[in-house]
Amino acid sequence: MNSETNKLRIAMLSVHSCPVGNLGAKDTGGMSVYIRELARELCHQGHTVDVFTRVHDPADPQIIDLGEGARLIHIKAGQEMDIHKLALYSYLPDFACNMERYRKDNDLEYDLVFSHYWLSCWVGKYLQIWWHVPHVTMFHTMGAIKNGIGIGEEEPELRIVTEREAVQDSHRIIASTEREKEDIIRYYGAIPDKIGVVPCGVNRELFQIMDKQEARLKLDLDDEKILLFVGRIDPLKGVEQLLKAVSRLKDTANPRLIIIGGDDDDNDAIKRLKEITEEMDLIDRVAFKGMIKHKELPLYYNAADVTVVPSYYESFGLVALESLACGIPVVAADVGDMRNIIRQGETGYVLPHNNPEGLADKISTILSGTGNIKAAPVIRESIKRYDWSNIAGAIARELYKVSRQQMTAVA
Repeated sequence: MNSETNKLRIAMLSVHSCPVGNLGAKDTGGMSVYIRELARELCHQGHTVDVFTRVHDPADPQIIDLGEGARLIHIKAGQEMDIHKLALYSYLPDFACNMERYRKDNDLEYDLVFSHYWLSCWVGKYLQIWWHVPHVTMFHTMGAIKNGIGIGEEEPELRIVTEREAVQDSHRIIASTEREKEDIIRYYGAIPDKIGVVPCGVNRELFQIMDKQEARLKLDLDDEKILLFVGRIDPLKGVEQLLKAVSRLKDTANPRLIIIGGDDDDNDAIKRLKEITEEMDLIDRVAFKGMIKHKELPLYYNAADVTVVPSYYESFGLVALESLACGIPVVAADVGDMRNIIRQGETGYVLPHNNPEGLADKISTILSGTGNIKAAPVIRESIKRYDWSNIAGAIARELYKVSRQQMTAVA
């Protein structure tokens, strides 16, 4: 760390998921948005950030400008194609070695490693030893929690062991919620003082209030009640529960549901959801839009009347932030940090569970205008504290903390 300017040189790791990949794909979700936006804002505040990810395609340029001076650097590890996350584990040593070779060839030095997700944590563990720098880690989701919920694919023991080792080996852990901090302590025996809590952020320049009719016109949508779901097509996201809730609204609000997310890897899951849609006689009320570019999402949020987050599990809840930044209320299960993001009865509703009855009831309340939901500007103002400038500043303070501790230990 430059002691005169207090500016950090950060090597950020996102081994399995490319931060500029297609959002809504199987392995590209909120974490990719988080890494990209955080890297940009940290650079805007004067730090140096290089984000390292694996080459997924031979056509990938080695270096991509993320904006504000942040760089995305592709490193070879295994075949230059999409590889299942578990299969990627065997190529992690190659990634670490090729990354170290790139660093030496380009005469680069970093003050710390900031890894994201369990696969990156494994690489970060070795870089901290080779470079003699602190290692800060962030899980985003945890295998032990997913297995505890028992919905979707079971996470392998390899992941659980790697996450537990990362908790012990890392110099500091970043959790996005107090709930996540408690889970890291409960499942992996972390020392509480080792964990810093910093929420995720939202790009309020991109996600802004627009004229609803204009947004609908651009999307070729009719003047009807619209519900919106944004996310990966994964059983943990609770889309089936949302479809059941929409079915309960057929005789009242009869809204249209727009589902954004999913790629070719999700064909079976999407096929199953479409079958459920047909069974519930909702075929004309549900639209599967697939993947949408991140910069186009504000149009969909602004065209909607309500955004719904029916998940069984979220590490934070970035979709809710994006929707609220556009002035659109949110109905969500009590996952992630929803209870702090959403002001109950004013900017939306947080439900104890994602049961269809509860979802339908609160969606209906908002659509009918019988509640006390505030106007769009008030909804937007409610999440002002989550602006990336504030979040990046808080992350930088966490990184300073471990960097100073390292300097003191060396001295």
